Amino acid sequence: MTQALIIDAVRSPRGRGNDKGTLKSVKPVDLLSQQLAALAWRHGIDTAEVADTVIGCVTQTGEQGANIAKLALLRGGWDDRVPGLTINRYCASGLSAVQFAAYQALATDGLAVGGGVEMMSRVPMAADQGPLTHDFELQRQTALVPIGLAADAVATVEGFSRADCDAYALASQQRAVAARDAGHFRSIEPVRDPDGQVLLAQDETPRPQTNAESLAALAPAFAAMGEKHGIDAMLCARLGLQRIDHVQHAGNSPAMADGAAAVLVASPAAAQRLGLRPRGRILASADVSVDRTLALTGAVDATRLALQRAGLGVDDIDLFEVNESFAALMLHYQRHLGVEHARLNVNGGAIALGHAMGSTGSALLGMALDELERRDGRRAVVAICGAAGLAVAMVIERV
Repeated sequence: MTQALIIDAVRSPRGRGNDKGTLKSVKPVDLLSQQLAALAWRHGIDTAEVADTVIGCVTQTGEQGANIAKLALLRGGWDDRVPGLTINRYCASGLSAVQFAAYQALATDGLAVGGGVEMMSRVPMAADQGPLTHDFELQRQTALVPIGLAADAVATVEGFSRADCDAYALASQQRAVAARDAGHFRSIEPVRDPDGQVLLAQDETPRPQTNAESLAALAPAFAAMGEKHGIDAMLCARLGLQRIDHVQHAGNSPAMADGAAAVLVASPAAAQRLGLRPRGRILASADVSVDRTLALTGAVDATRLALQRAGLGVDDIDLFEVNESFAALMLHYQRHLGVEHARLNVNGGAIALGHAMGSTGSALLGMALDELERRDGRRAVVAICGAAGLAVAMVIERV
């Protein structure tokens, strides 16, 4: 079976997804276009050779509306002949975009780009006022709950304590700060202002001052919501629980962020024809959907299916880069797959580095390649879940 090659992966540093974020002054189309331009410049490609560009973006409204994929290509100086498509698979959008780009590269025996963008400082989560967050009748009819309450429900079912979740969150912060300071994130392309001056060169989201005491002082984020709207009672009835343990809070949940990423993929023949040296190959991928109420457990199922398709097991994988949807979900991933923490998110994850929703999946791919190269490793799994039970996983191998 022919496998798509990963020529390169770039990402912006992640900015804080609020008014204090350094990237707040940058338009989403400009943030993404800078990554696309960097990808073309790195390899000197004739962009007209690219068969398609697929970009993940969750909140497609305002500055992120109107097919930002195509508009960013134009802004980045790419050839008019390059098509652009913007997709939404919730938080899994960026990894799905790379998956779809790989299909296009193989189908056309050429090049394609997958990636993502989300600027939560300028286009806040749920700014599109879609039914997932704003149609309360639909939510009641379909037993959809806010994802933070879904994470609390998973923690309750699995017996994960507040201390367990805080310990994971603290490790994420410590790993991210250490990796940033040591220069492990080689795929980062700095973000520049209109004059070409660097605005941000490294992730500004990690919080080095975090400690066990500061985490313990934070109030549960979703307890009042669960009680006020009767969601706790619904979850207890649906899951056979006596109560919901509210263990998630701002310190052990993913941080809102600004970010963009782009991944260049190719068929083997196209890479050889164009003299492009690949960094890796995609061995297998999987899209799944799981229980819509618990919602965020699908990374486990997607990983299992992707590994099965690759003919591999958990022990064959050097590194797991998994979006830290919430601390409880990472503990769930470890438990159900038997993945020890030493192989999981070794440079920290979204709790520390931030979650720029539409771009995170494609950004994780670059992080995985960076670390495989640094360690002289062979294979990694990249996995990410999304709302309503969606999840995507990909198995990659370093070339």
